[in-house]
Amino acid sequence: MKSLKKILSKKKYAKIPLVLTATNHFEITAKLNGIAGRFILDTGASNTCVGLDKIEFFDLISKDSEIKAAGAGATNMVTQISSKNKIEIGPWQKKKIKIVLFDLSHVNEALTSHNALPVDGIIGADLLKQGKAIIDYNKKCVYLKNKK
Repeated sequence: MKSLKKILSKKKYAKIPLVLTATNHFEITAKLNGIAGRFILDTGASNTCVGLDKIEFFDLISKDSEIKAAGAGATNMVTQISSKNKIEIGPWQKKKIKIVLFDLSHVNEALTSHNALPVDGIIGADLLKQGKAIIDYNKKCVYLKNKK
Protein backbone atom coordinates (compact mmCIF):
# COMPACT_ATOMS: atom_id res chain seq x y z
CA MET A 1 0.00 0.00 0.00
CA LYS A 2 1.35 3.43 -0.98
CA SER A 3 1.79 6.13 1.64
CA LEU A 4 -0.25 9.33 1.52
CA LYS A 5 3.00 11.26 1.01
CA LYS A 6 3.94 9.22 -2.10
CA ILE A 7 0.46 9.46 -3.61
CA LEU A 8 0.27 13.22 -3.07
CA SER A 9 3.82 13.96 -4.24
CA LYS A 10 2.93 12.29 -7.57
CA LYS A 11 -0.04 14.66 -7.76
CA LYS A 12 2.28 17.67 -7.25
CA TYR A 13 1.40 18.34 -3.61
CA ALA A 14 3.97 19.93 -1.29
CA LYS A 15 4.24 18.63 2.28
CA ILE A 16 4.44 21.42 4.87
CA PRO A 17 5.08 20.68 8.55
CA LEU A 18 2.70 21.87 11.25
CA VAL A 19 3.42 22.43 14.94
CA LEU A 20 0.77 21.45 17.47
CA THR A 21 0.63 24.19 20.12
CA ALA A 22 -0.21 23.96 23.81
CA THR A 23 -3.73 25.15 22.88
CA ASN A 24 -4.17 22.24 20.43
CA HIS A 25 -3.97 24.52 17.38
CA PHE A 26 -1.83 23.80 14.37
CA GLU A 27 0.73 26.51 13.76
CA ILE A 28 2.43 27.06 10.41
CA THR A 29 5.23 29.30 9.19
CA ALA A 30 4.44 31.32 6.08
CA LYS A 31 6.00 34.22 4.22
CA LEU A 32 3.71 37.13 3.49
CA ASN A 33 5.20 39.57 0.97
CA GLY A 34 8.58 37.89 1.58
CA ILE A 35 8.46 38.28 5.39
CA ALA A 36 8.22 35.16 7.57
CA GLY A 37 5.48 34.99 10.18
CA ARG A 38 3.73 32.59 12.53
CA PHE A 39 0.13 31.65 11.66
CA ILE A 40 -2.59 29.40 13.01
CA LEU A 41 -4.06 27.02 10.46
CA ASP A 42 -7.83 27.44 10.93
CA THR A 43 -10.28 25.53 8.72
CA GLY A 44 -13.11 27.36 10.50
CA ALA A 45 -11.87 30.84 9.56
CA SER A 46 -13.44 31.86 6.26
CA ASN A 47 -10.63 34.31 5.43
CA THR A 48 -6.90 34.51 5.90
CA CYS A 49 -6.27 37.24 8.47
CA VAL A 50 -3.42 39.28 9.89
CA GLY A 51 -3.40 41.42 13.02
CA LEU A 52 -3.79 45.19 12.54
CA ASP A 53 -0.52 45.60 14.45
CA LYS A 54 1.33 43.73 11.65
CA ILE A 55 0.43 46.03 8.70
CA GLU A 56 3.89 47.62 8.53
CA PHE A 57 5.71 44.40 9.46
CA PHE A 58 4.28 42.57 6.41
CA ASP A 59 4.38 45.67 4.16
CA LEU A 60 0.59 45.63 3.66
CA ILE A 61 -1.43 48.32 1.93
CA SER A 62 -4.81 48.42 3.63
CA LYS A 63 -8.14 50.12 3.27
CA ASP A 64 -11.21 50.18 5.47
CA SER A 65 -13.67 47.37 4.95
CA GLU A 66 -17.42 46.96 5.39
CA ILE A 67 -16.85 43.43 6.68
CA LYS A 68 -17.28 42.94 10.41
CA ALA A 69 -15.18 40.12 11.86
CA ALA A 70 -16.36 37.64 14.45
CA GLY A 71 -14.62 34.73 16.06
CA ALA A 72 -12.98 33.33 19.18
CA GLY A 73 -15.52 35.01 21.45
CA ALA A 74 -15.34 38.47 19.87
CA THR A 75 -17.94 39.87 17.47
CA ASN A 76 -18.52 42.95 15.33
CA MET A 77 -14.84 43.82 15.06
CA VAL A 78 -13.80 46.54 12.61
CA THR A 79 -11.69 45.23 9.75
CA GLN A 80 -9.50 46.44 6.94
CA ILE A 81 -8.66 44.68 3.68
CA SER A 82 -5.31 44.34 1.97
CA SER A 83 -5.25 43.08 -1.62
CA LYS A 84 -2.50 42.01 -4.03
CA ASN A 85 -0.33 40.21 -1.49
CA LYS A 86 1.93 37.22 -2.07
CA ILE A 87 2.00 34.27 0.31
CA GLU A 88 4.47 31.42 0.43
CA ILE A 89 3.82 28.34 2.55
CA GLY A 90 6.79 26.05 2.06
CA PRO A 91 7.25 25.70 -1.71
CA TRP A 92 3.56 26.55 -2.34
CA GLN A 93 2.83 30.15 -3.26
CA LYS A 94 -0.07 32.32 -4.33
CA LYS A 95 -0.10 35.87 -5.64
CA LYS A 96 -2.82 38.51 -5.52
CA ILE A 97 -4.32 37.24 -2.30
CA LYS A 98 -6.69 39.26 -0.15
CA ILE A 99 -6.01 39.50 3.58
CA VAL A 100 -8.51 40.61 6.21
CA LEU A 101 -6.90 42.76 8.91
CA PHE A 102 -8.36 43.02 12.39
CA ASP A 103 -7.37 43.16 16.04
CA LEU A 104 -5.97 39.72 16.95
CA SER A 105 -5.10 40.68 20.53
CA HIS A 106 -7.93 38.53 21.98
CA VAL A 107 -6.57 35.51 20.06
CA ASN A 108 -3.01 36.15 21.25
CA GLU A 109 -4.13 36.72 24.85
CA ALA A 110 -5.81 33.30 24.78
CA LEU A 111 -2.69 31.69 23.30
CA THR A 112 -0.21 33.28 25.71
CA SER A 113 -2.40 32.50 28.73
CA HIS A 114 -1.96 28.82 27.79
CA ASN A 115 1.83 29.16 27.35
CA ALA A 116 1.64 29.24 23.54
CA LEU A 117 3.43 31.86 21.47
CA PRO A 118 1.43 34.74 19.91
CA VAL A 119 0.73 34.58 16.17
CA ASP A 120 0.87 37.12 13.36
CA GLY A 121 -2.25 35.83 11.66
CA ILE A 122 -4.54 33.01 10.62
CA ILE A 123 -4.42 30.90 7.46
CA GLY A 124 -8.10 30.46 6.66
CA ALA A 125 -10.31 28.30 4.48
CA ASP A 126 -9.94 30.67 1.51
CA LEU A 127 -6.26 29.75 1.04
CA LEU A 128 -6.74 26.15 2.11
CA LYS A 129 -9.36 25.72 -0.63
CA GLN A 130 -7.13 27.39 -3.24
CA GLY A 131 -4.29 25.05 -2.28
CA LYS A 132 -6.60 22.00 -2.28
CA ALA A 133 -5.31 21.37 1.25
CA ILE A 134 -5.15 17.93 2.79
CA ILE A 135 -4.37 17.94 6.51
CA ASP A 136 -2.69 14.88 8.01
CA TYR A 137 -3.44 15.26 11.72
CA ASN A 138 -1.46 12.14 12.65
CA LYS A 139 1.75 13.19 10.86
CA LYS A 140 1.25 16.91 11.75
CA CYS A 141 1.51 18.29 8.23
CA VAL A 142 -0.58 19.88 5.51
CA TYR A 143 -0.30 19.15 1.81
CA LEU A 144 -0.88 21.99 -0.67
CA LYS A 145 -1.14 21.42 -4.42
CA ASN A 146 1.45 23.14 -6.62
CA LYS A 147 0.34 24.37 -10.03
CA LYS A 148 3.48 23.12 -11.80
